[in-house]
Amino acid sequence: MLTLATTTPGEPEIFAAIQGEGASMGRPCVFVRLSRCNLACEWCDTAYTWHFEGDNRPHRDDLAFDRQANQIALDEADVAARIAALGQTRLVVTGGEPLLQGAALARLIAQLPGVRVEIETNGTVAPHSALDPLIAQYNVSPKLAHSGNPADLALLPERLAAFAADERAWFKFVIAERTDLAEVEAIVAAHGIAPERVFLMPEGRDSETLRQRGAWLADAAVARGMAYSDRLHIHLFGDTRGT
Repeated sequence: MLTLATTTPGEPEIFAAIQGEGASMGRPCVFVRLSRCNLACEWCDTAYTWHFEGDNRPHRDDLAFDRQANQIALDEADVAARIAALGQTRLVVTGGEPLLQGAALARLIAQLPGVRVEIETNGTVAPHSALDPLIAQYNVSPKLAHSGNPADLALLPERLAAFAADERAWFKFVIAERTDLAEVEAIVAAHGIAPERVFLMPEGRDSETLRQRGAWLADAAVARGMAYSDRLHIHLFGDTRGT
């Protein structure tokens, strides 16, 4: 079984859209959003996947979600059928933290021959041995200090080193202030991450914030030989589920 997020109570968050971020930005795909996360980013725009009632970890919206209304468990065959019905050849598994459900994901992907699979991960969980050979691309987003996560939970040297050595991995850092760039530079240098595999993306859940931060962040990316990533889905659809 897989534990998924929902768009509305009882409806799993499985949808066709364009990829809004990172190395595959603009490409059509199917998204599957899983529930549960081992980290707690204060600015997370999918807090309904983990910030349930009774969870006292801080989030800037100060909202707690009803678990029953925002989670649904489905058999892997059911999820595979829903993905296939959307008619795309690229699948992006996001969350939450998808690698927490590695064994079930491996069973799902085995039922989707010919589909290119990307995993969006915070980079703290090792891929399951049955899952890893099935993945075409890892979109790794290590969490900086401004996320509110302690570094000893969010920045695990052995996991960052493993992804840095994996040619399938791209790195995306969420940037809120100019001071965040020094932290990115330190991580990239410490783990030998090639700058051309790094995306700098502004933190924000509305177009105005993204444009304001993007104005200086794009120049910062050029100066460091890194790529800039926008958040196209925010500009097109706003901060909504199922987009």
